[in-house]
Parts: sequence; structure tokens; C-alpha cells
Amino acid sequence: MGRLAGKIAVITGGGDGMGASHCKLFSQEGAKLVVTDRREEPGQRVVDEIVAGGGEAVFVGQDVANEDDWKKVAAATIEHYGKTDILINNAAIASFKSAKDATLEEWNLIMDVCAKSIFLGCKHMLPAMQAAGGGSIVNISSISGIAGMEKQAAYQAGKGAVRLLSKSIAVDYAKYNIRCNSVHPGAVRTRGTSRVMQNPGFIDAILTNTVLGRVAEPIELSYPVLFLASDESSFVTGAEVVVDGGYTAK
Repeated sequence: MGRLAGKIAVITGGGDGMGASHCKLFSQEGAKLVVTDRREEPGQRVVDEIVAGGGEAVFVGQDVANEDDWKKVAAATIEHYGKTDILINNAAIASFKSAKDATLEEWNLIMDVCAKSIFLGCKHMLPAMQAAGGGSIVNISSISGIAGMEKQAAYQAGKGAVRLLSKSIAVDYAKYNIRCNSVHPGAVRTRGTSRVMQNPGFIDAILTNTVLGRVAEPIELSYPVLFLASDESSFVTGAEVVVDGGYTAK
């Protein structure tokens, strides 16, 4: 307990899945939270649960691909807490189409949510981190941002962009004591992945190729993210932390 005591954390896509798991664990470790999500009801529900448990959190509705919404989040964080220490760029959507089959509209949507949103989040939260004397940014990418996968053209392009953008920010902002790392999950059991998890072929492929032979639970991603957000990882920046049960080890 207390690994994030005194820290202010902004977590996108905090209404369910990995985002909700990150929010709850961060609160347990002493962080005060700004929880954002496109959907108010699940986001507010997470905030209410945190507050009921004695933590501090506020909800801000946000489309992560909208720059004005990022300005709103940055302003709300300062208004409520006076500073920003941690940014977890977690929100994302997936697409399972090849380059030939994907439409331009689908490509643009995936790139907006998976890549442009990360740029906007960093752009608008970095000034507050600089003013606070440092901070930690954790950008959630994917193993699809590292290794080639079937029928994921737009998703892989977006997640690959997150990987290298994180390194760029790590290099540019180290002098301000701001660290930036990317996390690369394998298959995680969430509401968002429930549909593809029902596909026997998908599950068979995961179980065959994942060394640990199973799908991750959200909390198994939250602990590595917690480490990168905390001062325990003070010498870790520009890194790719792969949390995939050994999928990419072969």
C-alpha cells in the first residue's frame, strides 16, 4: 500500500476492463484519480466505487481523439488537484481486417483512437508534469505493436506508432524528469474482448501460442503499469514492457 501516495493520476478508458482495474489498484496504492471515459455511466461507477472505499477520484467525460476534450481533462486535473504526476493512456479500440479489406473510415477511426489520442494526451498533459518537476507516462500498446499478426493492419499500425512515440517522448522529456514507457499486453479478458474470446479459433490460437497457456486477467496488466507509474521504476524510460504470457517469446 502507498506506492503512489501523493500522486495525481489521469487514466483514460477507465470505465471498465483494464482501465477500471488500473484505477482501482492505483487508488488502493494512494493515488488521487481523474478517470476518463467516453461513456459516463461506467466511468462514474468506477469513481463512486473508489470514493466509497475511501479514495479520491473524479470523472471527466472524454473522447480521447478530440483535442478539446484533452484540454478539458488537463484543466480539470489542475482544478481538482493542482498538478499531474501520472498519465495512463489506456483507451483503445481494435480492428480485425487486412489492409485490402479495411475501409479508409475504419483506418482513420483506429488511428484516431489508438495513435492520435496518445499524441494528444501527451501533448496536453506534459506541461503540468513539467510544472510539477517530473512525472510518468505509460502508454498501453499491444503485442500487435511489436510482432506481425493476421488481419490487424490498422490496429498494428496504431499500436506500433504508440511504441515509437513513447520512445520519442522518453528522449525529449528526460531532462524534465519525465519518463515514458509502453506496455504491450497479449490477450486480456475484458468486456471489449468478450466477443473475440467466444471464437473457438481465436482461443485455440492463444492457448497454442501463449507459453503460459491462458488469457490474462486485467489485474495482471495493472501491476506492471503500477510499477512503471511509481517511483520504483525511476530508471526505466523508453522501455517496452511485454505482458503476454510468453506469446512473443517463441
